[in-house]
Amino acid sequence: MNDPKPAEYALDATVDAESAGLRLDQALAALFPDYSRSRLQDWIRDGRVSVNGEQRRPRDRVELGDHLALRAVAERQVACEPQDIPLRIVFEDEHIIVIDKPADFVVHPAAGNPDGTVQNALLYHDPALAELPRAGIVHRLDKDTTGLMVIARSQAARTHLVEAIAAREVKREYRAIVVGSMPAGGTIDAPIGRHPTQRTRMAVNPTGKPSVTHFRVLEHFRGHTLLKVILDTGRTHQIRVHMAHLRHPVLGDPLYGGRLRLPAGASEGLKTVLRGFHRQALHAKRLELEHPVSRRPLRFSCPIPADMRALIDALAADADVHWQDPDIDDYAAFDDHDADRD
Repeated sequence: MNDPKPAEYALDATVDAESAGLRLDQALAALFPDYSRSRLQDWIRDGRVSVNGEQRRPRDRVELGDHLALRAVAERQVACEPQDIPLRIVFEDEHIIVIDKPADFVVHPAAGNPDGTVQNALLYHDPALAELPRAGIVHRLDKDTTGLMVIARSQAARTHLVEAIAAREVKREYRAIVVGSMPAGGTIDAPIGRHPTQRTRMAVNPTGKPSVTHFRVLEHFRGHTLLKVILDTGRTHQIRVHMAHLRHPVLGDPLYGGRLRLPAGASEGLKTVLRGFHRQALHAKRLELEHPVSRRPLRFSCPIPADMRALIDALAADADVHWQDPDIDDYAAFDDHDADRD
């Protein structure tokens, strides 16, 4: 039996003096503040918005007195009950919560993961979050990606954070161990969309959404590289897809990584560590944002988890044993690599 279609409902507004002259997506965001600008842009492209009965583009300007009609789509809600699951809370006040998510922890309920999620834990920690979509969760980390997430505790905070993420005003910095030796840092600007034949996978796709990933080499190992990665956009599986696209998949990635590759001459200890690492080696280490109410800048950092730290240490020890040439500067880490590795 097919799932019922999400409910739709009609909204309309007239462009006032404050919104006149704005882009259509900006005017909609001002007139319908419960929805993020990125979501409104999608609805414009899907033909769910009209201006005086006509379809327009997100960048088209609106004029005083224009009639805007919107066919909004209600988010399909998945039943979610509070559960007493510990959260690693890095920061909280009455407006936001910042957590350090461990591995093997799904963010919100979905097929195959009906409970035991971050959302269930948040509802137990603060029952008032039940009033917000997905308990205030405004961005995701994959199940086995660790690190920092921010959660809104009010609709105003949620709207601000969603808009800030869409406007690339929230800085998210990751650590990733990738397969192969990457000679230098760079930027990947390649659109990401659903894989054409495998629905559980994403792929670089010319018809996908714009996706930009910046990366910098922190340290070379034999057959692997430690990267600092910064996202401009936040597409599903973005880092994992972009790195696989460069033929340097994230180590341990079960979806995009392929079979395990061991460095030639690897010790039994390194082989054991590599074979025992069963998730993508990806950690959301730093988060910078503007507080949604006070507007003061906030910066958070969390340590690399123990399993990924053990992996880095094993790869570094292997490199030390095999690289005997003291002049092999090509394999030196960047300045301040100790802080970056931690």
